[in-house]
Amino acid sequence: MPAPVPVRLVDHARAIARLGAPLVVGGLSVAGMWLANTVMSGHLGSEALAAVAVGSSYYAMFANFGLGAMLALAPLVAHAYGAGEEAKVGEYARQGALVAVGLAVLLSAALLAAPLAFRAIGTDPAAVPGAVAYVRALAFGLPGILGFQALRFVSDGLGRTRPMMVISVLGLAVNVLGNWLLMPGRFGLPRLGATGCGVATSFAQWLMFAAMLTHLRRHRAYRPYGLFARPFRPDAARILEILRLGFPISGAMVAESALFSTAGLMIGTLGAAIVAAHQIALNYASFTFMMPVALAGATTIHVGHTLGRGDPLAARRAGFAGIGLCALLMACSALFAAFGRDTIAGLYSRDPAVAGLAATLLVSVAVFQLSDGLQVGAMGALRGFKDTRAPLYIAIGAYWLVGFPVAFVGGLVRGGGPAAVWLGLIAGLAVSAIALNLRYAIRSRRSAGRL
Repeated sequence: MPAPVPVRLVDHARAIARLGAPLVVGGLSVAGMWLANTVMSGHLGSEALAAVAVGSSYYAMFANFGLGAMLALAPLVAHAYGAGEEAKVGEYARQGALVAVGLAVLLSAALLAAPLAFRAIGTDPAAVPGAVAYVRALAFGLPGILGFQALRFVSDGLGRTRPMMVISVLGLAVNVLGNWLLMPGRFGLPRLGATGCGVATSFAQWLMFAAMLTHLRRHRAYRPYGLFARPFRPDAARILEILRLGFPISGAMVAESALFSTAGLMIGTLGAAIVAAHQIALNYASFTFMMPVALAGATTIHVGHTLGRGDPLAARRAGFAGIGLCALLMACSALFAAFGRDTIAGLYSRDPAVAGLAATLLVSVAVFQLSDGLQVGAMGALRGFKDTRAPLYIAIGAYWLVGFPVAFVGGLVRGGGPAAVWLGLIAGLAVSAIALNLRYAIRSRRSAGRL
């Protein structure tokens, strides 16, 4: 059974930090797989790097959509666990696995349509063959990673976050080793170039799924829930419950990532040095963002456990504790970006022009990171309350009715350059942070007031 509900805000923060620490390591390991693909393909030349960059951007849209749908399992399982409903945990696990299979079929088909998409958007013809081969290799691994995510969010929802960490580190190691072997064709293996990255990543993803499946089947901690005790037969009511909660999460994730992708396209019209500087700033922001994302996931779980026990007032406090932790972490990152911007930029580029502009853009990163921490923390707390529809509307409004117009008008129409484009990102994240935190304050107070 779950541990007693903490009373003090600091106790909630400690509980979230304990859940979140393994998720931070695991999240950074998953991000490291894509970083390794980018860095190692760059050693093969510009064509391989372009293939991985273009292919990864296309793949990410569909993979993130699937990830958002699977994220619904964490709060659903957390609520059932907190309420002591062991049979319901097993049912969510089985129906979540079926949802993962269905999404894998649909999303893999979309990945295999990459040649049509690349032609439609006018991708550089020289990059298309390599990018298509890379995406096709990744499509093979998509069912594996969706299956892994379905199982890991069940484990996370039970408060067991360490398995995700261990298996993700294993996946990173296998991915890097596979790249090293397959890209240049070492030890008699075929030389696959950029495609080797996709093959290695897919193999690592299937290995991660197999490892998580084996862990859940064999570890005695999962036996009370009967995860595999019954046939995997579709239950329309449970599947719809997962999709109603998960699809808005997917939509919000796509809305945010699409704005950042669009900002990159805008900046891509301003020159190579500016593009390189933008990528440096964005890479730092994306890497550090994995830490509050992990804490937000831990917040979802802890809030879900507390609500499952029937204590909405304690859940409200738990959510605020999680939001505070995410904001504190991003405040530290923002200070490092602001005061260490020259050092950070210098690690990425020795070109004085690129490094100087990147250092300037890192100031913009520092400005928006506090908002980023607040918005992702509130998003995690709201998921703990199974509130995902309102955050979707907030994301669309903040990023596309505020952020995009500011970036487009300021950066391109008025010629404000990259700083003005980043101002749009800052504006979108600030509006999102304010709106999501207001939503959480109202939603959690309304829930606590029912008792």
